[in-house]
Amino acid sequence: MSSQSTTILIFACTMVILLSMFVVESSIQINETRLTRVRLHLNKINKPFVKTIQSPDGDVIDCVVSHLQPAFDHPKLRGQRPLEPPVERPKGHNSSDERLETIQLWAESNEFCPKGTIPIRRTTENDVLRASSLRKFGRKIRGVRHDTMSGGHEHAVAFVNGDKYYGAKASMNVWTPEVTDASEFSLSQLWVISGSFGNDLNTIEAGWQVSPELYGDGYPRFFTYWTTDAYQTTGCYNLLCSGFVQTNNRIAIGAAISPRSSYNGKQFDIGVMIWKDPKHGHWWLQFGSGVLIGYWPSFLFTHLQKEASMVQFGGEVVNSRSRGYHTNTQMGSGHFADEGFGKAAYFRNLLVVDWDNSLLPLTNLHLLADHPNCYDIKAGKNNVWGNYIYYGGPGRNAGCQ
Repeated sequence: MSSQSTTILIFACTMVILLSMFVVESSIQINETRLTRVRLHLNKINKPFVKTIQSPDGDVIDCVVSHLQPAFDHPKLRGQRPLEPPVERPKGHNSSDERLETIQLWAESNEFCPKGTIPIRRTTENDVLRASSLRKFGRKIRGVRHDTMSGGHEHAVAFVNGDKYYGAKASMNVWTPEVTDASEFSLSQLWVISGSFGNDLNTIEAGWQVSPELYGDGYPRFFTYWTTDAYQTTGCYNLLCSGFVQTNNRIAIGAAISPRSSYNGKQFDIGVMIWKDPKHGHWWLQFGSGVLIGYWPSFLFTHLQKEASMVQFGGEVVNSRSRGYHTNTQMGSGHFADEGFGKAAYFRNLLVVDWDNSLLPLTNLHLLADHPNCYDIKAGKNNVWGNYIYYGGPGRNAGCQ
């Protein structure tokens, strides 16, 4: 090899090494920049606390003074304090039909936050870094549409529409469905909806979900969600942005639920009610046996400042098709509706709130399973459960590819 060729080879090797070093350094700078942004965001949403409680599942629960919670970062709430609970619940409300067994893991030690504070699940760096971007952290993926099969979101739901609704109530049993991919989730919830399924969709949502991306594990967790523009830029899960105002010191939104239902075994319910307080117009959330959790201020919304035009009950999953076919992510118990009590997931005592703040049975109930070979639904009615549904499924199977 000539000296000129040797020189060229050495130069080329040097350039490759320098370029590699530049790429590595740039990557480190990008990672450091992202980490800096993540830490700034954590400083914003993790508020000063007066006490911490360690949960057996690894969560840390911070007891935050109620008027310092994330909601009060909102310009319209800054400097205010949480409202007193509404004097009146919807007429016909009876807490005796809701079971008391289901609690949250963090509270098993019977240690709670002091009065005047609320329990907030502490968000970690890893929680945020699991999201594809900081902007998407704590939000549902854009493209969720409850009337179509778009965005990889699949549903098995019962719904009513064609009237004006001021709330909804149901009890649902809690399971631990398998979620195959970290970017997927499986949830069971109530939806209170208004607007079109375009860019102006308003929703309020509450129930339980398994979301490895959001929480880092496979536990079912009590959750809330809201949006006022079809999941684009407004709203979030739980208390991960300013919006929902929590008033309760014994329930942590986003914390794991325990115990859970088992196949052919004991069934465990959670009761959820969302309704619009006629006096102030805010949407309140009740969990379990008459426990008020807090409220969504009416000013957050456009259409829901007045009333809802649709109410839904049921399950939703994300199917990423990450391997080119339907994943094994389960909905509900992971079994189809036909298997019935003790085997399939259910909602029971489905009710809506009317203009007179009265709880009423459903009329003109519709069912939608957009991938019935993967997840299905059936409805019934009796004297004990009123209107009820069984729903769910295993995901990928011979008929679901």
